[in-house]
Amino acid sequence: MKGDGRLGHDLDPGDRAPQDACGVFGVWAPGEDVSKLTYYGLYALQHRGQESAGIAVSEGSRILIYKDMGLVAQVFDESILGTLRGHLAIGHCRYSTTGSSVWENAQPTLSSSEGGGLALAHNGNLINTAELMERLPAGAIKATTDTEVLTALLAQDGSRPVEEAAAELFPEVKGAYSLVWMNETTLFAARDPQGIRPLVLGRLPGTANVGQDRAGNEKTGWVVASETAALDIVGASFVREIEPGELLTIDERGVRSLRFATPEPKGCLFEYVYLARPDTTIAGRGVQATRVEVGRALAREHPVEADLVIPTPESGTPAAIGYAEQSGIPYGQGLVKNSYVGRTFIQPSQTIRQLGIRLKLNPLREVIEGKRLVVVDDSIVRGNTQRAIVKMLREAGATEVHVRISSPPVAWPCFYGIDFATRAELIAGSLSVEEIRASLGADSLGYISLDGLTQATTIPADRLCRACFDGRYPIPIDQDRIGKYVLEAQR
Repeated sequence: MKGDGRLGHDLDPGDRAPQDACGVFGVWAPGEDVSKLTYYGLYALQHRGQESAGIAVSEGSRILIYKDMGLVAQVFDESILGTLRGHLAIGHCRYSTTGSSVWENAQPTLSSSEGGGLALAHNGNLINTAELMERLPAGAIKATTDTEVLTALLAQDGSRPVEEAAAELFPEVKGAYSLVWMNETTLFAARDPQGIRPLVLGRLPGTANVGQDRAGNEKTGWVVASETAALDIVGASFVREIEPGELLTIDERGVRSLRFATPEPKGCLFEYVYLARPDTTIAGRGVQATRVEVGRALAREHPVEADLVIPTPESGTPAAIGYAEQSGIPYGQGLVKNSYVGRTFIQPSQTIRQLGIRLKLNPLREVIEGKRLVVVDDSIVRGNTQRAIVKMLREAGATEVHVRISSPPVAWPCFYGIDFATRAELIAGSLSVEEIRASLGADSLGYISLDGLTQATTIPADRLCRACFDGRYPIPIDQDRIGKYVLEAQR
């Protein structure tokens, strides 16, 4: 494995942050360099998964896949992309939610049938994987992911059109799934009836050499992606969100839509807190604007007398800006982040581990010495990072440290595509706010209320999944038949 020399959360395995959902990207654009478009689309989605990356392409007669462990820029280079030629492609960057982080579980997955090949990429997590697995013959799959099971089921009957098989299968699939998949000629996309994970459709302008359709209209290129930021980076214009319970088919005839289930929208509230890029738009509202508004609400709910508002970079920056605007307390940079923090494949020594958070953040003593500080962050999982920051700021001369968090207490695990700690490991799962404050060593601690966060999104509460905050799961969970290693346990 090629290391990138970066420092990541592996430095402190005792305080692993919420691990992001995966990123998916698909493009149908004859005449364009679809592998490079997919590469840049995945590059824009890298924050959603850093364990492995892959691209599948087709020129009309066969599907070619290249994937490996690592970041997008580690897996692909100019020579590799040059071999991936075709008129359509899909791509994936993974964080493992079902199945270990190994090459066999990297995506896109590939399955063959009498009707041809099928490659698929998945963002989300299924909760009836074990039940779905029972529909397949023994030895049907080699990997241990819910995505591999889904791919095999889709390809099981190659005599029918792919969209017909998908429309029959998907109502039986439970959990979160935003999918892009392809056969040799066609791009497909679908979103679960709850629409838990985001998925958007975009259009490429002035696509070269695409020609005309049978009616004489100019053809165009189409893009499907997890976030609008990925459309921006490849120059595609946003068309619309793919609706919950909707399946799209994209080929030379354009885009066709099919409803396979009644929509029951439950978009993930944590996308606004942490997962999505700030330059992404969800449900017509920019994530950055939402996070700034959360900071304003946080200031109204938890005011304090202080001299300076500082963020934990970069996750707390938008909310810190909003807190400063609402409170009238000056905003400043009190912590400097190492610009090369990311994943690493080099195991740190014990000496380096003991440096902990200082490898990622370092205080600006001249800014914070003698000051009463408000420190804004997006969430607290186990509390180790915030505890270290409070200690670091006091050592640098801060007279008071008031912690403000732009999400409610995370007290429940996610089963729909975010790899949180277990409830027993989540600090808010067992401690009160006052007990957490004492554990952090802060002078005060304030979380945004669940209603305050929800109102900032402008989306009604009954159209959001808020389970990690309130424990109310929109899709019933059978905890005896789920888990990251549910398929591995069967072997």
